[in-house]
Amino acid sequence: MIHSASRPTIGLLATLLSTAPNYRGAGIHQYSSRLLAHLPQQAPQYDYHAFVMDRAYSPPAGVSVQRPAWLPANPPGRILWEQTGAAWASRKLDLLHGFAYALPLASRTPAVVTVHDLTFILFPQAFPKSKQRYLSAITARSCRRARIVIADSQATARDLQRHIDIPAAKIRVIYTGVDERYQPLPAEQVEAYRRQKGWPQRFMLMVGTLEPRKNHLTLIEAYARYRRSARRPLPLLIGGGKGWHFQQIFRRVQALGLENAVHFLGFVPWEDLPWLYNAAMLFVYPSRYEGFGLPVAEAMRCGLPVITSDVSSLPEVAGAAALTLSPDDPDALAAAMLHLLEEAPERLETMRALGLTQAARFTWERTAAQTADVYTRVLNQTDAP
Repeated sequence: MIHSASRPTIGLLATLLSTAPNYRGAGIHQYSSRLLAHLPQQAPQYDYHAFVMDRAYSPPAGVSVQRPAWLPANPPGRILWEQTGAAWASRKLDLLHGFAYALPLASRTPAVVTVHDLTFILFPQAFPKSKQRYLSAITARSCRRARIVIADSQATARDLQRHIDIPAAKIRVIYTGVDERYQPLPAEQVEAYRRQKGWPQRFMLMVGTLEPRKNHLTLIEAYARYRRSARRPLPLLIGGGKGWHFQQIFRRVQALGLENAVHFLGFVPWEDLPWLYNAAMLFVYPSRYEGFGLPVAEAMRCGLPVITSDVSSLPEVAGAAALTLSPDDPDALAAAMLHLLEEAPERLETMRALGLTQAARFTWERTAAQTADVYTRVLNQTDAP
């Protein structure tokens, strides 16, 4: 039984939630799992009913779960179930929240949808044509159907207005939280973990899927220039699974003769990430586009100084705590590396302190509380279009 006669029941469409120990367990999974964990704590006045597909997922107290009787293993099957099974079940709900771009379009239940970014519109070449067309269409239709659209950043809110023509009054910006496991860790434990993993004693770090949008090529060009000027150049560690066009990244490292200085870690499991951030000297993230830029917030929350891009949501996340530069200027990026690591290393301590303060803004408690406030507004019809 979904509907409660005494308390509103909120349906949570979390079909992209995945407990798999790979890239599917990052990003939207983190948003889904952490929001599910915190909503009952922050807004216990509601009953929560989640639609999930992962058989291994164990819901927190206060959340009931519905899975399909048959478990599609591919995206078409998931989409079919979202648009049929979830649509049918949503008739008994008071409100439905699509956690990632999509709502069941046949459902007439009042709805909210979260849009994390518009990569599929701004970087269409990064997607198979069928996926790009589906994401563009379902996002546009879901945003128009929703009473309120949640955006992860002001930058994504502007993109929604510009590219899908969603009115600003219909959009609510709610920043993603950063998990509490990202924090400064005891130095002696970090050192022991570093030795166990075989990481260098001092290193620069980048974490991001190997794909053009993350801008690894500019990073590598800048790193090569930094090494030519540095007296004591640090190695560069790059964590992230293989996306698309990753071969050109490896080829450029070889062409510049950096095979012994640039180390690819592959996908970094979530249990390793806080230790990796704590062990690094500097985090460099020259991405060309982010809906929120979670790695920047995670790094700062661990006390790691950050250099990142001055585009999309990254200046919002970084605030005054990080150096922000053009993603198209390898000379400026190389100069920033050199400045922080050799010319003015005292700035690193200031950046650590500023980063910890900035990252403290991004908590799951706040994200869940603000999301529940959206539910209340919709249920009270105060923001209905």
